[in-house]
Amino acid sequence: MSVNIPQIQPLFVQAEEKMKKAVERMRQDFVSIRTGRATGTLLDHLKLEYYGSQVPLKQVAAVGVPDGRTIEVKPWDVSALPAIEKAILASDLGLTPSNDGKIIRLSVPTLTEDRRKELCRSVRKIAEEFRVAVRNDRREVLEKVKKLEKDKVVSEDQRKVAETSLQALTDSHIKKIDESLAAKEKDIMEV
Repeated sequence: MSVNIPQIQPLFVQAEEKMKKAVERMRQDFVSIRTGRATGTLLDHLKLEYYGSQVPLKQVAAVGVPDGRTIEVKPWDVSALPAIEKAILASDLGLTPSNDGKIIRLSVPTLTEDRRKELCRSVRKIAEEFRVAVRNDRREVLEKVKKLEKDKVVSEDQRKVAETSLQALTDSHIKKIDESLAAKEKDIMEV
């Protein structure tokens, strides 16, 4: 979506970028929520202490999923095993690592029906927070456009065109949030 009004165009570009980032951040938040199925992405956000600095897990180990309930972490340097194990235990995943000296295995337990419903409520809350963020981005641009109108930089008709386009932009990003939410809820509720 764009508006062909030179004074308003940069505001739209900025708003669209913020809205895209909000949708992407929400998707990243969703990835870290466990669904009862093993996926390598569960460990994407983990960082560990490795040779004196914080390093993402995927830089020191290969993460594999041999079956639907197990995640395997194979470090390229076996000396990193204790640090990987410590990072997993310190995380909010609630998984207990099993270390055999070469590989760390994580068993992902099935979720109870109550836990699934609780996770659905949690992802709905996250989605609503990001809907509010997108609406706030819209509100900020609207305030700037109204100020431009008040300062006689743009006409009332240009403001109305901008408002309509901005609403369409907002609606499209909220639709993306709703689609991601529906997909995540479906993923959580599938047994």
